Amino acid sequence: MATLRDAEWLNGTRARVYPRLLLAASVGLALIWIVAARGGIDLAGKPLGTDFLSFFAASELTLQGRAADAYDVAAHWAAQKALFGPAVGYSAFFYPPPYLIVCLPLALAPYFVSLIVWLAATGYAYWRALRACAGPRLDAAVLLAFPAFLVNAGHGQNGFLSAALIGAGALWLERRPIVAGLMFGALVYKPQLALMIPIALIASRRWTTFAAAAVSAAALCAASYLTWGEAVWRGFLDASPLARAALERHLVGDEKMQSVFAAVRLLHGPLALAYCAQGATALAAAAALIWLQRRDFRGSSEGPALVAATLLASPFLLDYDLTLLAFPLVYLAREGLERGFAPYEKSVLVLAYLLPLASRILAGGLDLPIAAPTIAATLYFVARRRPAGPAPAAPLIASAES
Repeated sequence: MATLRDAEWLNGTRARVYPRLLLAASVGLALIWIVAARGGIDLAGKPLGTDFLSFFAASELTLQGRAADAYDVAAHWAAQKALFGPAVGYSAFFYPPPYLIVCLPLALAPYFVSLIVWLAATGYAYWRALRACAGPRLDAAVLLAFPAFLVNAGHGQNGFLSAALIGAGALWLERRPIVAGLMFGALVYKPQLALMIPIALIASRRWTTFAAAAVSAAALCAASYLTWGEAVWRGFLDASPLARAALERHLVGDEKMQSVFAAVRLLHGPLALAYCAQGATALAAAAALIWLQRRDFRGSSEGPALVAATLLASPFLLDYDLTLLAFPLVYLAREGLERGFAPYEKSVLVLAYLLPLASRILAGGLDLPIAAPTIAATLYFVARRRPAGPAPAAPLIASAES
């Protein structure tokens, strides 16, 4: 228990060396996976970038003047098969029409060129947001070795983009409230990650940011409607039952999900219990944000707490969405190095850092869902931090040995 409580083994040297070893292993694994692919199909029989195929096919259909077909399974799947052959599995497109604005230029370049540009551009935005959160002396190896980087890149997903929008918005709440609102509003393309934002903004009385977010979301919805008409929105609404079925009927895989809902289903709980547990968790996360504002109004933990609460609130949360978890982790590491770590805090940091690597393995192999309790513990340590005002920039890894 003392080892877990104090985690004295995690000193400065280990905190620098272990991430570098993990980063080297991650890069090596990625290179082997890419080299072993044949015709762009990896060892698992899926295209490299997997989920990016959904975005690319939606872009092709949209550029052909068939935007509504992105929500037609037969047409969307046919576009995917045209790229990688008839044996390719289907990658669904559950996103609202504003996401078509993001996807639109993807098919202007060949698939693999587009995939590289997509990951580089969104990954750089994510990096910049994290660097701004942690300060200029951020240890790059600690950030790049965070397993969510590899998970999101391997899927070709939008986890970098979502995390950059939420992380940058949370960081700019005080200095650039309108820009923060525009960032939050852009999450209309992935609304399940925006559930806590209105609650957090109301609790902190950030009315300018709230209004900017509403305008941003409305503008993106209007732009998609004016560009592609009613048909694309009708197609999205008609296809929405498939997204619900994917959540409720294990079509995505409960072991891949990181939510309380998925944990209950993984443990063979009934659907009603899963929804009740998820609702209770979302209410608890919202209550934590409100309590935090009463305790430390607009304090330094406001943004990290919002990010952690966001991860707890959504029932549809996949492992690549854990890119968001880096923001509260950076905050806790920075605060701990500046002001000392609370009992068990370093152990929770290590567990949360490795969560994107371990969660699917433990859930799929042992029916052991650890994501939700780990994220909840992260939110707990963020919220319990003593009020200290805006935290100064600090290096993620201390120069001292302990």
